[in-house]
Amino acid sequence: MATPSDPVVNLYKFLDFDITDGLARITLNHPPYNVLTVPLMGELAQAIESLENKADVKVIVLDSSQKTFSAGISIEDSKPDRVFQTLEAFNHVFQAISEISKPLIVVVNGPAIGAGSELVAFGDMIIATPNARFAQPEVKMGVFPPFAAIMMPAVIGPKKTYELILTGQSLSAEEALDLGFVNRVVAEAGLENTVNELVSRILEFSGPVLEMTKRVIATSIGRPLAEAMKKSQDIYLNQLMALQDVEEGLRAVLEKRKPVWKNK
Repeated sequence: MATPSDPVVNLYKFLDFDITDGLARITLNHPPYNVLTVPLMGELAQAIESLENKADVKVIVLDSSQKTFSAGISIEDSKPDRVFQTLEAFNHVFQAISEISKPLIVVVNGPAIGAGSELVAFGDMIIATPNARFAQPEVKMGVFPPFAAIMMPAVIGPKKTYELILTGQSLSAEEALDLGFVNRVVAEAGLENTVNELVSRILEFSGPVLEMTKRVIATSIGRPLAEAMKKSQDIYLNQLMALQDVEEGLRAVLEKRKPVWKNK
């Protein structure tokens, strides 16, 4: 577990960052609204990238210490003379999340607005409470959300994407659940238990197997079926079958016992 003197903890100004028992928790901590400034986004990308080669980390949780998950990009950082740096920083976050091999769970217990909602959409799994709200209000400021305009049709469908972006109206947590934008909506009182149960289930499995599974799912999205199947089978035959954990998993089933993963 990280300690107060651990440089992993002290490295970040706008995040709380901790690694404990296979779980890496990254908490947005930029009061009061977790505005996504260029420095914050740089820290977030760096924190995620730092986990790629940590064999002891099996899952990542991204959450917020504030009542607002994130109010998105500040007005100042959205101005024409600064927006290039802002988009570059946000793209860095997008790439870090897209390329990380660890499953990433986003926990939302408040409004996620603009780029804050786009950030949520990058997660592999999303747990929300009724306090959550998701909105792309950029049209009200005379701009459009460049990432949501590309991502959201695949997540919630093109018709609902048009409505969400062209009207600037928000989605409630329940509406987001119905559209498949979030995985679960739970009462705030049960949020911690729900997240802990999900994390515990993931931590039961082999780290390398989890990573390969995520890679197959992520890289198959948008690919032609034949190409995706070929890639999946290649990973299965040439990478998965080389793992010691595959032998252990099959042996444990035959011996009717819980597997003891070597994570290699």
